[in-house]
Amino acid sequence: QVQLVESGGGLVQAGGSLRLSCTPSANIFSFYTMGWYRQAPGKQRELVAAITSGDSTNYADSVKGRFTISRDNAKNAVHLQMNSLKPEDTAVYYCNAITVRNHYWGQGTQVTVSS
Repeated sequence: QVQLVESGGGLVQAGGSLRLSCTPSANIFSFYTMGWYRQAPGKQRELVAAITSGDSTNYADSVKGRFTISRDNAKNAVHLQMNSLKPEDTAVYYCNAITVRNHYWGQGTQVTVSS
């Protein structure tokens, strides 16, 4: 069973930055897409950003220009750099990894942006 270990969440003031990291227990090249989702209280889980094995990226409109997803093949990790954070970015952020047969999820990391 693949495990995804997330790190980097926390509390930050509006306008600040955080970087989330996701390290899978399997080789990063095992996944054709990795990404970050988030879920705020009372809302559905939504895609924030995703990156394919060919480094194509996709972002939610709400984070375009502020967030950047990247793959670090040497460290077997995927990062989400979040800049210009807003209170509405407050949520639990989940790492997601997809193979041909399975979807995997991390345990989630809390991001709280104070106004």
